[in-house]
Amino acid sequence: MQNFHDLVGGFHHFRANYFLKEKEFFEALAHSQSPKTMVIACCDSRTDPAIVLGCKPGDLFVVRSVAAIVPPAEKVGEYDAVMAAVEYGVKHLNVENIVVMGHSNCGGIAGLFNPHTLKDERYINRWVSLACPAVHEIEEENPDESQSEKARLCEEATVLLSIENLLSYHWVEEAVQAGTLTLHALYYDMLKGSLNVWNGDSENFEPIAK
Repeated sequence: MQNFHDLVGGFHHFRANYFLKEKEFFEALAHSQSPKTMVIACCDSRTDPAIVLGCKPGDLFVVRSVAAIVPPAEKVGEYDAVMAAVEYGVKHLNVENIVVMGHSNCGGIAGLFNPHTLKDERYINRWVSLACPAVHEIEEENPDESQSEKARLCEEATVLLSIENLLSYHWVEEAVQAGTLTLHALYYDMLKGSLNVWNGDSENFEPIAK
């Protein structure tokens, strides 16, 4: 899509090839939604979770934030779109799964390793600083790794940090403890075209079997 007119053309294609051909399906969606899974993904234009995960309209309740960051309860702002979406998903849609999906070559994480690029960008700078605990952890545990490898490890660590931050909200933790909600961590490698899932037993992100 190169310009706004391409988007309009894309809508006409959608309407002719999807909406009108599956009219009953879309009419049912117009009246209600009942997704079982919520995905918290990065804003990156290359990592649309519905496409990466092969889902249809109505399958996912999605919120996207820079670097797929979830703020912890003690730092959440008075007006926070991420947590408003999570609250709606958990309390009103009764989603059974929350997936946090990070990805390779994340610009938000790259900014943490190159802070001079964000020094005049107030909102981005403040937002990605929420992932600083992940950076500090990676720096301490991997002092001899290259900057690019540290960034990759931090992309993964930030996903886990967001999972941890979700549990700082009592109503999320209560749902997890009750067994009505499960949290999942995914890492999408754009270059390899692979999707890795966190394995708590091995404490590592492992490729999903083909």
